[in-house]
Amino acid sequence: MFTKITEQSSLYNDLEQKSTRELLEDINNEDQKVALAVQRAIPQIGKLVDAIVPRMRQGGRIFYMGAGTSGRLGVLDASEIPPTFGMPPTWVIGLIAGGEKALRSPVENAEDNKERGWEELEGHHICDKDTVIGIAASGTTPYVIAALEKARANGILTACITSNPDSPMAAASDIPIEMIVGPEYVTGSSRMKSGTGQKMILNMISTAVMIQMGRVKGNKMVNMQLSNAKLIDRGTRMIMEETELDYERARDLLLLHGSVKKAVEAYKC
Repeated sequence: MFTKITEQSSLYNDLEQKSTRELLEDINNEDQKVALAVQRAIPQIGKLVDAIVPRMRQGGRIFYMGAGTSGRLGVLDASEIPPTFGMPPTWVIGLIAGGEKALRSPVENAEDNKERGWEELEGHHICDKDTVIGIAASGTTPYVIAALEKARANGILTACITSNPDSPMAAASDIPIEMIVGPEYVTGSSRMKSGTGQKMILNMISTAVMIQMGRVKGNKMVNMQLSNAKLIDRGTRMIMEETELDYERARDLLLLHGSVKKAVEAYKC
């Protein structure tokens, strides 16, 4: 039987009567449960990463799909891939029910639209090399579930991240990731522990995939975009470590070639 743990009553009562210190300590106590819940999900996270990498090596993409907080976190992770790893923005794509407006404001009934998710995927010319990852703490979001079902029927790898066991969204996924963090501190507010855990898992998926795609060397972001002075300075120091050049020569080499990786390769040729 499917039970929504995310809707169960908080373990804490009379929150409005607590001091600031008590509130913060309570929330922190609950947050400490998140990393353990994510740890228990590592086998499924690893299974997903291992399935994504060979698809991406053939030109496949990752699509994150969600509504509300879940959708925003997917869009956030996708938006961080180009600057961090130097990948085109078309490789990891975040879709949120209600579109761009929903990033900042609720869009009425958007998550209940069963047709829109698949329509958006078709707009991106989705194919069997791609991966669709649904994100929903409840595991019941129609926008996500219907898109996963359609994707799966078309031979596309599907996965999900949810905070409830045995959900409809998990049933629609080849690789369900169930991160059971328990009731939220404020009853039903899945932007809290569930959102924190979703962010952690998305970090794990995208970072592990990008490393295996060769976008990291050693422990360095050698393909990062040089979009500000801080990153240019970081890249310059990476080149200094690799080549023993002085700062000015390393910086010139970086700006000439546009990335740490290309600059080092050019220097060593």
